[in-house]
Amino acid sequence: MQAYEFINNLIPPLKYSDKVKMALSWMEEIRTNVLPVVEEGKFKGLITDEMIYHINNPELTIGEVELEADNCFVFKDKHIYDVLRVASEFQTNMVAVVDRENTYHGVVTLEDAIAAFADSMAIQTQGGVLVLSMLMTEYSLYEIARVIESENTKILSSFITNDPLDENKIKLTLKVDQIDLKHIKATLERFGYKIIDHYQEEMGVSGEQDRLDNLLRFLDI
Repeated sequence: MQAYEFINNLIPPLKYSDKVKMALSWMEEIRTNVLPVVEEGKFKGLITDEMIYHINNPELTIGEVELEADNCFVFKDKHIYDVLRVASEFQTNMVAVVDRENTYHGVVTLEDAIAAFADSMAIQTQGGVLVLSMLMTEYSLYEIARVIESENTKILSSFITNDPLDENKIKLTLKVDQIDLKHIKATLERFGYKIIDHYQEEMGVSGEQDRLDNLLRFLDI
């Protein structure tokens, strides 16, 4: 699941000589609020419709505009995880893809990244989600997996985020292959782990909205 596999070829890049009114026209046509800017094959940043409205001068060229998010890119061989991370960091729904020479290859939209992630086996497989809070120094996936596997349960995927309530702690989100989390929670708590949230899927096949809701809870977005 490398970034280049999910490049959206329908998103055109702008160049410095293009006028901002053309950028706005393209945004309206493809229904987006942001476009990448590329000059001589190199990614230069993003321009948004909000920036254009603020400028209020349709005849300006892109090169005369102070672009934002010039570091909003991932290398083409990076995992789709990195696309989600960078999109979250820059609060944008589009991330550029470049090679090690900074040559532009395209963009991955947040929608495409989430769809790719949702199609992964770990998300589609029925199971439950546990959210643990701990100090980073206490984190050992090996030890946590050992405890969970003692209940005949496997970890399908894991995800770490900062705890917004305590900068010294992390939140560890785990997708496991069991729906009933009662015994797993009790065992983890017996070993001193603090569980701050959990989600149990209902029996049966989830609908598309349920799958998306489960994914967003898993990613904690």
